[in-house]
Amino acid sequence: MTKLNPDQVSGAFDIAGRATGFMPYGTGHINDTFLVTFDTGKRYIFQRVNTVVFRDPETLMRNFVAVTNHIGAKIAAEQRNHPGTRRRSLKPARAYDGEPFVRDEAGGFWRCYEFIDGARTFDIVENPGQAFAAAAAFGGFQHDLSDLRTRLAETIPDFHNTPARLAALETAVRQDVAGRVRNVGSELDFVMARRELCGRLIRLQQAGELIERTTHNDTKINNVLIDDVSGTGVCVIDLDTVMPGLPRYDFGDMVRSATNPMPEDTRDLDRVEMRSDIFEALLRGYLSTAGRFLNSVEKSLLPFSGVLITLEIGIRFLTDYVSGDVYFKTSRPEHNLDRARVQFKLAASIERHLGEMEKLNESIGG
Repeated sequence: MTKLNPDQVSGAFDIAGRATGFMPYGTGHINDTFLVTFDTGKRYIFQRVNTVVFRDPETLMRNFVAVTNHIGAKIAAEQRNHPGTRRRSLKPARAYDGEPFVRDEAGGFWRCYEFIDGARTFDIVENPGQAFAAAAAFGGFQHDLSDLRTRLAETIPDFHNTPARLAALETAVRQDVAGRVRNVGSELDFVMARRELCGRLIRLQQAGELIERTTHNDTKINNVLIDDVSGTGVCVIDLDTVMPGLPRYDFGDMVRSATNPMPEDTRDLDRVEMRSDIFEALLRGYLSTAGRFLNSVEKSLLPFSGVLITLEIGIRFLTDYVSGDVYFKTSRPEHNLDRARVQFKLAASIERHLGEMEKLNESIGG
C-alpha cells in the first residue's frame, strides 16, 4: 500500500464497496493524507502515520479510539434532541482483524476514518466569525473530554514543555550538525531574551495552580472543520497529539495560528501582525464552551498563553533548521528558518498588545 492504489485500499479496512479514486489531501507537515472515494459514494480519509515522529503508533491509536469512543457516547446520548451533533467526532474504521490500523508490506502504518462532508478547513482565518467558530469547537472538544477518566498516553513526551524545547535548541546550537548556527544570531538573541517566560506555566502547574487535563495540543485553525452552510465549528480533527496537557497550550496555539493574517512560512514579515479583532473572537468563542470547567487562574492566563506558544513553536522551527530539517517537511533550504522568523515576529506583536488583551479577558470573564 506504499503507493496507495484503489485495490489495496479497498482490501485493507472493513469498508463496504471498492475504492475508485484517491488524491492527496490537506496541508499537514507530518503525516501523508489521502482522500479516497468508494463506489458506494462514501469517502474516507486514509493516513500513513509518520512513525519517525510518532514512534509508538499503536499507542497513538489507542488514544485515538479512547477519545472518539468517549465523544461518540456523548453524541449517541444527545442524538434524539440534537441530530446535527453526529458529525462532532471522527469515526475510525476497523481493519479485518478488528484493529483501527493496518501495516503495509513496507512497514507503513495506516489508519482510516470517515470523511465529514459539508465542511472544510481554513489555513488562514478570514474573519472573526470563523475564529469564534473554531475556538468554540476546540473549547467544546476540551469540555467533552473533561470527564474522561482514563489518562491518555503521551504520544510525544514533553510536547508542550517549553523549557525542554529551549534545552533542545541549545543542544542543537552546540552541536551545529548542519553548520547553520552562523545564520541565526538575531533569532537566538530573541529567544534568549525571553528565557524566563518559558517555564511560567510549568511552574504554576508544579505549584498546583494549573490542572492537567486532556487537551488537543495542536490547535491550529486548520484542525477544525467549519460547516459550509452555517459557518459553525463541526469537528476537531488531527487527534495524534491528544494527551495530558494544559488548556492554556491549546488556547495559545489558537492565538498563534489564527491571529496572523499571513502564511506561517511567509517572507513578508512586515505584514505579520496580531489581529486584535480575531483575538477577541477567539476569546469569546473559547470561553463560550470551555469557560464552564476552567478555574480562575486558567482563565487569567489566556492572553499570556498566546505569547508563550508562539515563542515555543518558533523555537521548534528554529531547532529543526539548525538540526538540518529532520522533523518538519520543507520545500526550500531556509523553510524552517522562515517559519521561525514568522513566529518570533508574531510573538513580539502579541507582546505589544498584551495589556489590552488582558483587559479584554477580564471584561469577558477571565
